[in-house]
Amino acid sequence: MQPNIRPTREPVLFQQLSHVQALEANVLGGIIKEKDALTSVIDILKSDSFQDERHIAIYQSILALFGKTEPIDLLTVTNQLRQNGELEFVGGASYVSKIMANSTVAHIEQDARIIVQYAIRRNIVKILDVVKNKAYEDTTDVYGLMDSTEQSLREIQEGNLNKNIPELSAVVQKTLEEIKNKSDQNAEHSNVPSGFPSLDRITGGFHNTELIIIAARPGMGKTAFVVSALRNAAIDFHLPVALFSLEMSAQQVMLRLISAEAEIDSQKLRKGELDKDEWHSLHSRLNNLSTAPIYVDDTPALSILELRTKARRLKAFHNIKMIIIDYLQLMTAGNIKQGMNREQEIAAISRSLKTLAKELNVPVISLSQLSRSVETRGGDKRPQLSDLRESGSIEQDADVVMFLYRPEYYDIDSLEDGTSTKGYAEMIIAKNRSGGTEDVKMRFIGKYTRFAEFDGFHVSAEEYEQQTGITIGSKANDM
Repeated sequence: MQPNIRPTREPVLFQQLSHVQALEANVLGGIIKEKDALTSVIDILKSDSFQDERHIAIYQSILALFGKTEPIDLLTVTNQLRQNGELEFVGGASYVSKIMANSTVAHIEQDARIIVQYAIRRNIVKILDVVKNKAYEDTTDVYGLMDSTEQSLREIQEGNLNKNIPELSAVVQKTLEEIKNKSDQNAEHSNVPSGFPSLDRITGGFHNTELIIIAARPGMGKTAFVVSALRNAAIDFHLPVALFSLEMSAQQVMLRLISAEAEIDSQKLRKGELDKDEWHSLHSRLNNLSTAPIYVDDTPALSILELRTKARRLKAFHNIKMIIIDYLQLMTAGNIKQGMNREQEIAAISRSLKTLAKELNVPVISLSQLSRSVETRGGDKRPQLSDLRESGSIEQDADVVMFLYRPEYYDIDSLEDGTSTKGYAEMIIAKNRSGGTEDVKMRFIGKYTRFAEFDGFHVSAEEYEQQTGITIGSKANDM
């Protein structure tokens, strides 16, 4: 008895080969026949849009003539093919004459779009073939494979977008609409507020596509600051925020959030030593936190490829508005380049973070360590741009560089004007492409591991709007 063998079928893509060839021949023949036909398809078709190698050669000859502003007809195309040494390859002048005679320009633009669709299908098949082969190799970095696959598919999409040049009036109208939206206090925020009025007054919040570096020596409170900003964005402004914590676990991050939100000493929370009133406060004030759109990933030694893959998914599924990384020096470049020293690796990471911010159209905040040169310097030991650790490219890639400085950390009891340094902090804006550079006074509340406005723990919504011009739904900075 013969085994039941199902006959194989060629993919639909290849079954339609002759149909695609006919479409390609019709479009090329129409371009040669009708002098204005090229202008209707030149923004749609590229050389690699064609499947038939002969048609690729003919279209390249047409584009060469167009570039030289020479007429496009049977004689000029044939001569151009002859100059390129490809006339015999395409079937001679008789083949060019044949496709021109059998063509029609009635639906040439529609035919061109169908050709592009088949080209996209072919490219997808090629990508998936490569992915399938690499997926079987034990040496393949699967995160790198996913990242490169997404990148290749996105390049296909971007490469086939039909971008028409708008008229100036349309550009003016769009620009005016953007200005109106930014001036309308009821409009949706285009930037992510930090929730600190004094800081947002200068920066306007964290801007989309920008890379913001917040740097300090260990123990200054970098993580406490970004956790405070994360809390403000997610709870007060209801914006989805992602935190990639390479140093602390998700549970440790949550303890900090709970301490700040419930105003309970963080040490008590860690030990579980809460009295009755504190337990009541804990349960009554955590409703906002439990429903806040906060996403914490605590993967250690995260590579830039893993970060990009996870960030894209969070953007796709949760539409995150801001990404925070704690901290840059704990990341790895993965397989971006082999044989790099540490400085080159940090440079590759900072460039990739800036690229990610532009790709996802969100602000990316990355914490960074400062070099020990701060400690050896005399005076008040205020940090400066040259103190950025391991790579000057961080300063170059960043749109904003801010230093967190607490003189109390260096046993400095008072400032020059006599102000006590107990709980005193400054956010030094050392670089700001979108605005000025100033020093912002802040208050560090150590037992709650959080930052607040310098002049008071509570800021009303009205005061926040007056100081920053940013409208919020309820309260501003509940500190």
